Amino acid sequence: MNDIRRTVLWVIFGFSMVLLWDKWQIHNGNKPTFFPGPPTEVSAAAPAATKAAASDASVPGAAPMAATAVANAAPAVESGALARGERIRVTTDVLSLEFDTLGGTLVGSEFLKYGEVGDKNKHVKLLDDSKERIYLAQSGVVAGAAPGNFPTHKTPMAFSGATQLKDGQDSLQLTFSSPDVGGISVVKTYTLRRGSYAIQVNHALSNQSGAPIAPQLYLQLLRDGNKPAGESAFYSTFTGPAVYTEAKKYQKVEFADIKKKKADYEKQASNGYIAMVQHYFASAWILPDGVSRSISLDGVDMPGTLADCCYRAAMVAPVEAIAPGTSRSLEATLFVGPQEEKMLEALTPGLELLKDYGWLTILAKPLYWLLDRLHSVIQNWGWSIVALVLLLKIAFYWLNAKAYSSMAKMKAINPKIMEMRERLKDNPQQMQQEMMRIYREEKVNPMGGCFPIMVQIPVFIALYWVLLSTVEMRSAPWMGWIHDLSAPDPFFILPVIMTLTTLLQTALNPAPPDPMQAKLMWFMPLVFSVMFFFFPSGLVVYWITNNILSIAQQWIINTRMGVPPQFNLPSFK
Repeated sequence: MNDIRRTVLWVIFGFSMVLLWDKWQIHNGNKPTFFPGPPTEVSAAAPAATKAAASDASVPGAAPMAATAVANAAPAVESGALARGERIRVTTDVLSLEFDTLGGTLVGSEFLKYGEVGDKNKHVKLLDDSKERIYLAQSGVVAGAAPGNFPTHKTPMAFSGATQLKDGQDSLQLTFSSPDVGGISVVKTYTLRRGSYAIQVNHALSNQSGAPIAPQLYLQLLRDGNKPAGESAFYSTFTGPAVYTEAKKYQKVEFADIKKKKADYEKQASNGYIAMVQHYFASAWILPDGVSRSISLDGVDMPGTLADCCYRAAMVAPVEAIAPGTSRSLEATLFVGPQEEKMLEALTPGLELLKDYGWLTILAKPLYWLLDRLHSVIQNWGWSIVALVLLLKIAFYWLNAKAYSSMAKMKAINPKIMEMRERLKDNPQQMQQEMMRIYREEKVNPMGGCFPIMVQIPVFIALYWVLLSTVEMRSAPWMGWIHDLSAPDPFFILPVIMTLTTLLQTALNPAPPDPMQAKLMWFMPLVFSVMFFFFPSGLVVYWITNNILSIAQQWIINTRMGVPPQFNLPSFK
């Protein structure tokens, strides 16, 4: 009876894990993994309406006048088309950017050193205003305490400057100059540097009126609420806005919380940044420390279309009063690029947290550091993963040895246990007492093989997140047919090897006395191995290496203890 109860509990536990995984997927904005619902149909008119909404998006401000000012400055939008000016294409050695003279807005970005998964010749896009996606970086000026209409991201501007970073050049500048609107004119200067994804953006505000003006500068990121194309349903990564301040540190906010008006983040600060984050890539507006700013995260109202289509992260910073005929400048940094940890750390405090390791950051960061050091020597990310797992197995050798020694003792007394169970199968209470007696006499702890392994689990989960989050894995080859460690194995060879090594490891472990539990021990690895057919190759390499090293260590320890390795195959009768 006790065995039946344990079996039922195992089944309940396994099914609960499936349900929890499914709910986790839904919580992170993914489609349900195991119980998918019908796909949501989007009408053909939705992209056009999305663009209209993006054009009409007002600007959050500390004063109610801010939104009114921008709304009044908006150009006419006809037939749902996105109002646009002249498009300017600017290229450096790492970036291809598209600007719109309407507001001097950055409306497109491609990363020249990163190809799409499955098509290296197609560059990764982040910012975009195509039919498929809305993702823009905007800035402008709104009124402060006093009413007024000033140049916004909807104001036509004149472009001047270079559009190509030439050989021998370290930087290039391009400017967008607005006319006088409400007594203020703006010159927006973008400075791009070789090898950098950080763009310096200087806003020079000139007072053309006859009275002092105290305006506010706003910086915002506008994005639709869809996950990036090609995201896997078998692992979850965060997509959405984030806020960083010195007081509250890194604050991720779900699109769903913004929609429900339940977003929790710091709204006033004098440091930090706002960002839009997705797997591997991010954008962020950064103001200098000491500049006070109001922070807001909200949704753009879109009547008649998908309710969660566009979301906005914005900062509004007051500018000191500008006397007539004078100017004031405010510098900001716009980051648009990959989540390369060392590069993010160098830009501003806390920006490296865009590469999110979750609650295991304290373990993940040193693991990434070690992986990066190994790569600097080996020059191959795949073999660096193998080397890192080998070093971890060496570090945990004695813990593993203790676990496998306990398993070997369990295997040695397993025949005695099986004989006793058969003899006392009609007396469960006496069976339990006899089993405990055998454990005491043989000095075997049934949990001795579990605890040492449990201690290591957080380290290997942290390594899992390191490998899942490291953008350097994109388009990084390993060997043979593996040309991209961030993509699944195209021929499923690695997942098959991973499944076989998992089953081999299961076969080497002592079989549970109860036949149903023994069958369950084989069933669960098979179920979870299915997910590895869709995991990035780098993660599968990590699991295979860990499995092979564990099997080797277990084999050696069993042999030394006089318990010859044997395969405990299940009986499915």
